[in-house]
Amino acid sequence: MAAAARRPGRPRSRPRRRLRRRPEAALYEGGQDSGERGRRSAGLGASAPKVARWLGDIRTYFPSTVVQVMQRDAVERLNLRQLLLEPELLESIEPDVHLVGTLLSLNRIMPETTKATARHVVATVVAEVERRIANRTRAAVSGALNRAARSRRPKLRDIDWNRTIAANLSRYLPEHRTVVPERLVGYGRRQQVVARDVVLAIDQSGSMASSVVYASVFGAVLASIRALKTSLVVFDTAVVDLTEKLRDPVDVLFGTQLGGGTDINKAIAYSQTLITRPRDSMFVLISDLIEGGVREQMLSRLATLDAAGVQVVVLLALSDDGAPVFDSGNAAALAGLGIPAFACTPDVFPDLLAVAIEGGDVGAWAHRNDLAAR
Repeated sequence: MAAAARRPGRPRSRPRRRLRRRPEAALYEGGQDSGERGRRSAGLGASAPKVARWLGDIRTYFPSTVVQVMQRDAVERLNLRQLLLEPELLESIEPDVHLVGTLLSLNRIMPETTKATARHVVATVVAEVERRIANRTRAAVSGALNRAARSRRPKLRDIDWNRTIAANLSRYLPEHRTVVPERLVGYGRRQQVVARDVVLAIDQSGSMASSVVYASVFGAVLASIRALKTSLVVFDTAVVDLTEKLRDPVDVLFGTQLGGGTDINKAIAYSQTLITRPRDSMFVLISDLIEGGVREQMLSRLATLDAAGVQVVVLLALSDDGAPVFDSGNAAALAGLGIPAFACTPDVFPDLLAVAIEGGDVGAWAHRNDLAAR
């Protein structure tokens, strides 16, 4: 009746609150107006253009952080995974790390018409992650390498005066009110040779999607530091070495295949073949430790690496997603071997790398930063 009484040609006014509610209702209340119940099916339907319009609406009425949450809910609640293979839909979505994970899980079935758009979405997210972590990572790692390479016979410009004075306090001459330095402590010159070998082994099971994205970008950043030799392998029940793709983290990500089983033992066995200088090497395993292979061998291999002098770091997650799901029994077993396992956010990972490169106590660092597994 209201529609019949309205003047022709004059658009019907709609309360602002109504506009803000409709995109939200489409996801959480079935998307039905009061006058449409019983006459039209609920949800967003199977049409990509309709979903694209909905995605445009939520970007108009909600901030970016809320949009990303609603997008993730839509993928799960409304089964939009197949629709993500439509390029027009991808162009409507707010790119984020979780969307990249979803696209990577669909990589093998993605039609050629969609791959260019998907690659653009992934590249956008990778560029944002690089802006967030690249400079800080290079600074932390370079500083740690310099500190680890301190020389006892430094040139004048390389002397660390604070440490030199501290090391020679017993040589203080009261009558001259000065310290006579018997031993000089200085920073090493910038490394012209490879000072550390770093092997990143990344679990690509479905629950590790965000970790795969962040670890791939970190791997590319580390590969750009000349004093490091960085290797990157991803694994499920098979192991794939993606080291040659590290120049471009987007290539790395499209070389992964999220989902499937997990054979951590096999991944560690392969990683052992990449470590030729144990005392100058760091092995970073990023996994939820839910092992589908031989558990005893997995633990034994990690213990062997640790005993050989490799700095072993086990991360249950490398993401902002909060407390991860992981095998607490395997984490406890590693702790018993003196190998701490904990989750870490991308923002503090550069500090972790610095501690590990300097040969510091990674477990104590994790405890100070309240990162211990629970």
